[in-house]
Amino acid sequence: MSRKTIVVLTGAGISAESGISTFRDNNGLWRNYRFEEVASPEAWKRDPGLVLEFYNMRRKKVFEAEPNEGHKALVRLEKAYNVQIITQNVDDLHERAGSSHVIHLHGEIKKARSTVDPSLIYKLNHWELKLGDKCEKGSQLRPHIVWFGEPVPEFPKAINIARKADIFIIVGTSLNVYPAAGLIHYVPTAAPKYYVDPAPQSTSTVCGLEIIAKTAGRGLPPLVDRLLSVADPQT
Repeated sequence: MSRKTIVVLTGAGISAESGISTFRDNNGLWRNYRFEEVASPEAWKRDPGLVLEFYNMRRKKVFEAEPNEGHKALVRLEKAYNVQIITQNVDDLHERAGSSHVIHLHGEIKKARSTVDPSLIYKLNHWELKLGDKCEKGSQLRPHIVWFGEPVPEFPKAINIARKADIFIIVGTSLNVYPAAGLIHYVPTAAPKYYVDPAPQSTSTVCGLEIIAKTAGRGLPPLVDRLLSVADPQT
């Protein structure tokens, strides 16, 4: 018998406990910038140096951060389930915690890509990306991030995964950022659904959703224990 599939949608809240500020916090990185200034194709054309500086600050924080108890709890689920994580986060904390299957909807901050050939993607082993850092074709490297106004290439794959969910878990997201927020509507109606967030948003249109009003670090470990306790021993 095949294992049941748990699909997990994570947002900035799960990484906040690792010291990575969310953009919506009063002390978040957005407080000094409008997104048009640092996270759009127009911003890159207007002032690539500022864009690189902004993402360098974010990247440095990611290199310094460590996975928290929320990330680690999701890894434990793999003992009994096929766990597929769809994250809106650009950090690699899920991977460093040990999760095997992670889709990054909005890109990965520890990677850079060519500005002339999007298929040329490079892993970064340092936090600073500078003007003059070029791909093998001689073009400036940019952050491997999906900016505002750009298509989300991984979204069709995420839809297909959501449709196969036997259980769906939402963690640390406002459910206000689209298209990611729309994934819940592709989940089978009969699938149990859980929403872990200290300040959950209105979800009146979602049937059968259990709300756990806690941070990921406090809410996920006991939820994972529950799910492991009822896992089919034959899977």
